[in-house]
Amino acid sequence: MAEYETMKNSGIDWIGAIPSTWKTYTLYQLVTQVKNKNSDLREDNLLSLSYGRIKRKDINSNGGLLPESFNGYNIIEDGDIVLRLTDLQNDHTSLRVGLATERGIITSAYTTLHPIRKETAKYLYYLLHSFDLKKGFYGMGSGVRQGLNYDEVKELRVVLPSDTEQVAIVTYLDEQCKKIDILIAEAKDSIEEYKEWRASLIHRTITKGLNPNTEMRDSGIEWIGKTAASNRIIALRYFIQEYKSGPFGSSLITDKLARDGNILVYTPEHIANQSTVSDKNLYLPNSRREEMSQFFITPGDIIFPIVGSLGRAMLITNEMPEGIINQRLAKFRLDTSKIDTNYFMWLFSKSTFFQPFIDVNCRGSFIVNLTKTIVYAMPIVIPNSIDEQRTITKYLTNKCGAIDSLISEKQSLIDDLDSYKKSLIYETVTGKRKVV
Repeated sequence: MAEYETMKNSGIDWIGAIPSTWKTYTLYQLVTQVKNKNSDLREDNLLSLSYGRIKRKDINSNGGLLPESFNGYNIIEDGDIVLRLTDLQNDHTSLRVGLATERGIITSAYTTLHPIRKETAKYLYYLLHSFDLKKGFYGMGSGVRQGLNYDEVKELRVVLPSDTEQVAIVTYLDEQCKKIDILIAEAKDSIEEYKEWRASLIHRTITKGLNPNTEMRDSGIEWIGKTAASNRIIALRYFIQEYKSGPFGSSLITDKLARDGNILVYTPEHIANQSTVSDKNLYLPNSRREEMSQFFITPGDIIFPIVGSLGRAMLITNEMPEGIINQRLAKFRLDTSKIDTNYFMWLFSKSTFFQPFIDVNCRGSFIVNLTKTIVYAMPIVIPNSIDEQRTITKYLTNKCGAIDSLISEKQSLIDDLDSYKKSLIYETVTGKRKVV
């Protein structure tokens, strides 16, 4: 990595040392605020800032907004820099800086900067993008801040190399980031292919078994297709014991719960993460134990969301803390003399096997809700013997474990490339890396 020969202190904490020939500025010396209202609806190229990119949107399908609503939008130009400086306390993951590449309109809730010299636009974008990646906007201002405005942002101190260096830096970062993005996209495509392979493997194994020469028959269910002739298809109700939905109404509102305790309130987030460790955990006061006794979970229970993100579940084990289900969960136990629990979890929780059934039966509902009736009607494809169920479980555990390892490797590659890209941008726009 080439470096500049002489450096100096920029006086800016997040930037540190810069090449001795670079200059420091206050942002308002380099930009003006865009306040060009679309008052006569002369522009209808609707733009939005999403994941750090400014993209076109269909103006006729913008959440029911009427055309008159776009009167207050800002008209922006190619080279303008858009900042989304709202909801700073609640959203710490979004990318908040975007560069416009065309003329259009964007909500005036965003702060838009117009570089006084267009030649500096792309470099300033990269610099502010790097500041954003370091979560710099969250530390601006004082106290609990939900948002920032232009008067606060304009005081931000920045650095600027010569025009020649700016062009070289932008060209270099455009080329390198494009290469990295291609590698990331390829890795993401590989992950999707692995996931499709995994889903196909599970569906084929569940429906057809492990004997490639087994006799097949039509299941009579379109999304299941053909299944081994020896398999039975039985409604889930015949395997369920002790079904119970979470408490109804306001009995578990936050102000009736505690931040610590011994009785954990299980939530869909625990199921999504397959973990009970969270800094958001809430606990039922011990004084309410008897009142809420019917909602307690015990080892062997299967808990799952009945509202919102469906198709996941968690098997309660002896190692998990005592607790109750919340309003968005339900629980049941299996008759283990009829079905192996781990076999069932491959259908119910570790795959998308039931997703077509859920999609059809929950379609049209304003709130996606998995009712007891729907759960009981789920068709289970099941071999006759528990031993065969366990053999299939062992096979899927080994095969899917290998696929999950491949997915994990690709995800690690994506994380490494993403971290490298962030470092590359920061080092280049702040003069730690010299473009040669």
